[in-house]
Amino acid sequence: MTKGNILVADDDAAIRTVLSQALSRAGHEVRVTSNAATLWRWVSAGDGDIVITDVVMPDENAFDMLPRIKKARPDLPVIVMSAQNTFMTAIRASEKGAYEYLPKPFDLSELLKVVARALDAPKIAPLRPEKSEAGEAMPLVGRSPAMQDIYRMLARMMQTDLTVMITGESGTGKELVARALHEYGKRRNGPFVAINMAAIPRDLIESELFGHEKGAFTGAQNRSAGRFEQAEGGTLFLDEIGDMPMDAQTRLLRVLQQGEYTTVGGRTPIKTDVRIVAATNKDLRQAIHQGLFREDLFYRLNVVPIRLPPLRERAEDVPDLVRHFFALGEKEGLPGKRIAPGAVEAMKRHAWPGNVRELENLVRRLAALYPQEEISAEIIRNELDAAPGAPAAASPSDMPIGQAVEAHLQRYFASFGDGLPPPGLYQRILAEVEYPLIVAAMTALRGNQIKAADLLGLNRNTLRKKIRELGVNVYRGYRPG
Repeated sequence: MTKGNILVADDDAAIRTVLSQALSRAGHEVRVTSNAATLWRWVSAGDGDIVITDVVMPDENAFDMLPRIKKARPDLPVIVMSAQNTFMTAIRASEKGAYEYLPKPFDLSELLKVVARALDAPKIAPLRPEKSEAGEAMPLVGRSPAMQDIYRMLARMMQTDLTVMITGESGTGKELVARALHEYGKRRNGPFVAINMAAIPRDLIESELFGHEKGAFTGAQNRSAGRFEQAEGGTLFLDEIGDMPMDAQTRLLRVLQQGEYTTVGGRTPIKTDVRIVAATNKDLRQAIHQGLFREDLFYRLNVVPIRLPPLRERAEDVPDLVRHFFALGEKEGLPGKRIAPGAVEAMKRHAWPGNVRELENLVRRLAALYPQEEISAEIIRNELDAAPGAPAAASPSDMPIGQAVEAHLQRYFASFGDGLPPPGLYQRILAEVEYPLIVAAMTALRGNQIKAADLLGLNRNTLRKKIRELGVNVYRGYRPG
């Protein structure tokens, strides 16, 4: 590992001491200062191989000083530390040319790895997006270690056109991440176009994606632009990509490979320039094993994987999210509220099966329905007790019936040794049981699709699609004819 001369600037004496000792033990020469003026004097004199600086200094903000450092010494890596651990801090660090951004409290071993990487490859410039015009709105909220990793990943992806695959449970904020990639990246002046695969009828997906010519099919009375054409020069967000049918997957793969497509009913190839961001709440590797998703398409889409953690894995972010959603509510005319400390603890202990979306809905409900200025722990407990919870056990008897059937089939196929069913068998069996399950659920619940979807363990859009495909009468639960 290359040894270097490290310049450290932080107004906190304890942090200066910790960094000096850790870097010295790693074999580096270290100089420390408590102010930006001294740091700038060292940099101007040509001293140092790396700078490690806090953002907030007593005499100057590091973000204001960074452009001068990059102009004077463009190859000098600058590692920025900050206790303001927000998405916008990571973005500003990247915009100003920082080599890396580390939130406080930082992990010493991680900092030493960053220093080693910068010393071994000092000529590699960091990825720096141009100044964003999107303003200081907070698209993503949270200071947990998991969210800090996501912020840094996003900051590095802003100035690239790499395809991104976002995974996570429903309600974790996958579209927010996709929009942040677009709005703070180099394509922000182009369109952001989203399409939800689960909400589009299977026979219309190709037309929706690629457009169609007049007369291409019955009802096509005029030419229609597809989402690829609408997103030209910008970002195309393919939500719920796991619900895309196989024939559309084949066409999408061809577009990703060749950079062109043809409209439905068209013959002339059309060049395309869009950035693809895909998202799913499904396990696509399992879908590949089941023959439901193309492996080659998966690897084309999964260039940069980003996993969004469920809220239960970052409970420390709940207070920040609550304050954020109350502030949004006030802007929309809802009364201002605050949460009692005991209520916050109750919310942090909740499992949040609906993730951030469930929390946002709860906060809006609290602001709208309760006259108290401070929301008590008792109110929160009553609200959370009334909310549907996540399954407490993995036993089929505790699962929604659709999930129970699928779990039973998976356990059966695990008996084949490698856990994989014979080709096509899994899907054929599942298709045979889907129709009577949906009929029974719709009949028992008098056609209520929301309750039926909950009972079956399905997304409501997925249930609506299956009802249409199977020809189930939504009011009586039987197939017409």
